[in-house]
Amino acid sequence: MNEGVILGVPLGYLISTIVTAVIVGFGLWPPSTHGPRATLPYLLGTVSSELYAPMLLFAVAPTALAVAQGDVDLPGELWALAIPAVTIVGIGMALRRASRSHRALESTLAGALEPHVTLHGGADPGQALRVLLSPVRWPRRDVVRLKNLRYGPAPGRENLLDLYVPRNRPASAPVLVYFHGGGYFSGAKSREARLLLERSASRGWVCASANYRLRPAQCPAQLIDAKRVLAWVQAEAATYGADPARILVTGGSAGAHLAMTCAFTAGAPRFQPGFEHVDTSVAGAVGFYGYYGRVTDDPASSPVDHVHADAPPILVIHGTHDPMAPVEYAGAFSATAGAASAGVVMMAELPGGLHAFDRFASIRSASVAEAVEAFGSAVVSGGIRRPR
Repeated sequence: MNEGVILGVPLGYLISTIVTAVIVGFGLWPPSTHGPRATLPYLLGTVSSELYAPMLLFAVAPTALAVAQGDVDLPGELWALAIPAVTIVGIGMALRRASRSHRALESTLAGALEPHVTLHGGADPGQALRVLLSPVRWPRRDVVRLKNLRYGPAPGRENLLDLYVPRNRPASAPVLVYFHGGGYFSGAKSREARLLLERSASRGWVCASANYRLRPAQCPAQLIDAKRVLAWVQAEAATYGADPARILVTGGSAGAHLAMTCAFTAGAPRFQPGFEHVDTSVAGAVGFYGYYGRVTDDPASSPVDHVHADAPPILVIHGTHDPMAPVEYAGAFSATAGAASAGVVMMAELPGGLHAFDRFASIRSASVAEAVEAFGSAVVSGGIRRPR
């Protein structure tokens, strides 16, 4: 047997196809364990469960090159095509799961929105191109991004936000505020939800994505920073053509924890030191792949501990295959919030969705962005009702 060759097929080719197959497998069946050993599979699974075109290229290109160069002799070495063939089937499974996201979201929103919303799953040509070419990013011509605006006194980049403003600067635009994930020890304002922020801004929203203090800063430092963002919107929104009375607060993972806690604690003096008089109420809240439990021994560190009957409308969006924050926990939070609140509390489970599904422009994140816009437009206009 020649060195570097197995059954007549180059070892390098086999390794490349096996690695791609394993990455696709992580997206379809992510590890159920947590901790450092699960981090790499989770990250690779997030990539393969959202970036279908690049994964298809990785599956097909080595085989096409190997066949063209004669490294894989057909039909004698046909067996070597089995691995990429299985990989392509796996990519098709991931794509099929993602394409069902808009149906899950439509079903969740049905009955609460009037008229009934129909989602197109990212069929908009410009958005579809962004999905196809992801992870490449390029700015939208109809949106202006204003970077690193300071909203609070913390040093460095901790109290900075980016603002996404429609280029035509409409008057009295609704506001979408987004808080990034990262378990309160990592993350940044430009890492996730870019498609949501840019799409919403292109449709007339003023959108803010904010950094906040990370660990070792302890809770409620992060919540105080989130409240400062809302206070900044109250003071500065009109400058950018926005209406501070119509705010939708959103976030992913730890950011979902922040968004929900903000929604339930409007005007709470403990979380607004020095700006207790500022109205930090919001029209609604959306949480993506969120963790909703306690982050310290303080009972007040969980949004569940602040739910009340007059809470604003809530939408929880969670992937069914999330390995970092299991969907069952999000379901339990939604049930608790729904039982305590007299308002709308809804939850959408996205088939095959993993954690941080909005890190890239994808079919799934495009459907989510469309659904959030529909939900947000309803809550800021008062056109939402509790499903029967």
